[in-house]
Amino acid sequence: MASLLERVGTLISANLNYLVSKALKANSIAVLDEYIRKVEDNLEALEDAAATVGGEAKSIRRKYTELQAKAEELDRNIDMLVQKGDMDLARSAQSSYNTVTRLAETYRQQAEGQEAEFQKLLDAKRKLETKLHQVKQERAELQAMLDLAKSKELTHRVVEGVAGTTSAESGITEIRDAIQQRLDKATAQGEIDASRLENQLAEALEQDELDRQLAERKARLGLQ
Repeated sequence: MASLLERVGTLISANLNYLVSKALKANSIAVLDEYIRKVEDNLEALEDAAATVGGEAKSIRRKYTELQAKAEELDRNIDMLVQKGDMDLARSAQSSYNTVTRLAETYRQQAEGQEAEFQKLLDAKRKLETKLHQVKQERAELQAMLDLAKSKELTHRVVEGVAGTTSAESGITEIRDAIQQRLDKATAQGEIDASRLENQLAEALEQDELDRQLAERKARLGLQ
């Protein structure tokens, strides 16, 4: 019983702030879950022990009550025997009374001891239940914090992914622009080449026209 109360006392005195801090560092509520499991196990043991001790206290108290009633009856009988002058029976009754009284006192002490132990167990049970309620609240709050942190981390990864995609798309755009610039340059060069060809053709046609005109002039001058 003492070891049970010692274990319970250790659980009751546990520093919740330390447990929460430890869970945060580990980024896990496993620390609190382990504590809750221990508390629940010891609560079950406390309830069983309290039921046992409480039952024993009631049994002992009932025996004390019965012996006390018997002692009161013997006490009345002794008075009656003394009044009748039957001292031998009075002496025997007095001996029985003394024995019953001593036994009743023993049961009384035992009953009070068991009842005190029962109260200790009940007090420990109430305190441990309060501690369990507190740590479960802390667990719920910590779980919400961890869920929020995971959500933000996921959002951050998504944003980074989008940013990466944007950078890639930006790179593709730059490549597309470079290719377009090359195409524009090639088109411009083609236009230049076409213009040069037209100039050459024009020059050739002009040369032919000049040759024709000179031939007519020679003919007119009779130089052919």
